[in-house]
Amino acid sequence: MKNLIKGKSLIVALMFIAGSFMISSCSSDDQQADKSPSAKSEAGESASVPEYGVGPVKEVSVSNPPDEALAEKGEAIFASKCSACHKMEGRYVGPAMDGVTERRNLAWIMNMILNPEEMTKKDPIAKKLLAEYMTQMVYQDVTEDEARAIVEYLRLNDTN
Repeated sequence: MKNLIKGKSLIVALMFIAGSFMISSCSSDDQQADKSPSAKSEAGESASVPEYGVGPVKEVSVSNPPDEALAEKGEAIFASKCSACHKMEGRYVGPAMDGVTERRNLAWIMNMILNPEEMTKKDPIAKKLLAEYMTQMVYQDVTEDEARAIVEYLRLNDTN
């Protein structure tokens, strides 16, 4: 009789554990489902932010291979306005630039250069970068042509 009670107790205990596991699994899914909408609502406008971000540039026309003369101009601008916070390799004040043209839309990069404060307020990727690096990218008074030259320099770097 004692063995029967122990067996029933064991079955009840296993059912309790299995039930708890199922409930916690369901609540985990519920939390994920809750996170997605709240993440979108937290981002506010980010749900409607296009892949090119927030700014004047909607698309970038490029040549293949990259224009070396434009890239050379971009390298000089990058050295004077960007290199205090960005290096090609490794984390610095801001993210590494190596591979950035493969990770991001070229228009997005230009808008981040031209419009960093609004990007970090509205664009979900820029918001994540701000949260990760804890430093607001500074407006550098770069023209659209200069930003395009920087992007060409980054493209040339990424193709080499």
